[in-house]
Amino acid sequence: MSESLRTALALVASTILLAACGDQGSKPAAPTADHGHDHAEGSHDHAADSKAPAGDDHGHGPVIELGSVEQGGYTVKASRDGDLKVGGEAPIDVWITGGEPVSAVRFWIGTQDAAGSLKAKAAIERDNWHTHAEVPDPMPVGSKLWVEIESAKGTTVLVGFDLKA
Repeated sequence: MSESLRTALALVASTILLAACGDQGSKPAAPTADHGHDHAEGSHDHAADSKAPAGDDHGHGPVIELGSVEQGGYTVKASRDGDLKVGGEAPIDVWITGGEPVSAVRFWIGTQDAAGSLKAKAAIERDNWHTHAEVPDPMPVGSKLWVEIESAKGTTVLVGFDLKA
């Protein structure tokens, strides 16, 4: 077998093995460079510091603390950035400590049953879970930010936060 064929086969085998390794254990993979949201070229460097300085809003507007809740063995703290715009999206950050290892976190804005809302799967962005949640149009009366935590064992915990709109 030629050296180039051997190299090509090794590359294909490595690619297949990496693709098959979808189980990340209890911690999600490190986020990609775009973190699932856009920044103007050079406007923010997530790698510059593993912890963003206080007040770092990623250019999305001021950070609005939504509070902290203890539920199902977890302590969950949430914030959103900027104004809520019906039909737009809201950058959301959630910090989860305690409890069982977490396999997935989903956010949505609206009612607890998520009727008329779109659930957004969050990703790890430093020490927090982050995504941009869609703000429903129309936004139901009494809407909250809902955080669904799925443990590695498959159990779920649901926490709601006042949006402080």
